[in-house]
Amino acid sequence: MILGEKIIHLRKQREWSQEELASQLGISRQSVSKWESGASIPDLDKIISMSCLFGVSTDYLLKEEIEEEAPPVVREKEEADSRRSVSLEEATAFLDLTRKTAAKIAFGVSCCILSPVFLILLGGLSEYGMGNRISEDMAGSLGTTVLLLLVAVGVAILVSNGMRMEKYRYMEKEPFTLLYGVAGIVEKRKEEFAATYRKCITVGVTLCIVGITPLLLFGTRDERIATIGCVPALLCFVTVGVFLFVWAGTINGSFDKVLQIGDHTQEKKEVNQRTSFFAGSYWCIILAIYIGISLYMDNWHKSWIIWPVAGILFAAFYKILSASFVRKR
Repeated sequence: MILGEKIIHLRKQREWSQEELASQLGISRQSVSKWESGASIPDLDKIISMSCLFGVSTDYLLKEEIEEEAPPVVREKEEADSRRSVSLEEATAFLDLTRKTAAKIAFGVSCCILSPVFLILLGGLSEYGMGNRISEDMAGSLGTTVLLLLVAVGVAILVSNGMRMEKYRYMEKEPFTLLYGVAGIVEKRKEEFAATYRKCITVGVTLCIVGITPLLLFGTRDERIATIGCVPALLCFVTVGVFLFVWAGTINGSFDKVLQIGDHTQEKKEVNQRTSFFAGSYWCIILAIYIGISLYMDNWHKSWIIWPVAGILFAAFYKILSASFVRKR
């Protein structure tokens, strides 16, 4: 290509008109028109200016034998053009659906956390002779039944709502581009929700602290009080706190997914894809361990301690696994 053709090529890649290019260079539109038609040649200073403006070398502009060069800005644009484009309508539909399902997802998680409460309570009452009509076997059977029912309900809710969001799963796995104006509107909605998000996190943390206080004050002195009162109360407080965490976090996370920020940048998406196997496998193993130990020891109202320990270990293992994948990139 000759110089004029290269100027046309680069200008159109930027989607500029002759007037816009002329404005960038501080010249008239007629000058640009003459360059592109070959009627005149730019001065050296204008060649240098266009080199900086388009992100190409002066050799590329001046030497006809250099037919193609891939400037960074052009490569970025070509990569962006190959990505899925998300319109305002699609982004709004995703955010609205997430808001509708957030409470259901939070309720499903809460059911799983709350599931052992009835078992712990009945087990404590029967063990310490406070439930005259409830034998240990009956307490274990009823408590286990309620536990499994709540877990089944929680899992069913999580699965069904996860399937509703399946069409937007690409936002967690693939890079995409937002059409004009989408980012600004999503950022505004995120700002509007920010106050609610902060309140939910604050209240959730407070509930968790309040919930553990009776166990620290009274549970260490009397095992009966700990089993029958403090532990069930702790789980109830934690359940409400986690509900707020999940509900607010799910909605706030939907904004980050659309904007591809925070935990949803391209780098984080690649790491999450590689570590996706870990969460499912880990919690299946923990559930099997919990049920196995509880059945073997016949001590369901104490084996619940496996869950908070497993939660702490999960966070540590996941962090180590993610860091190892980042180093391998």
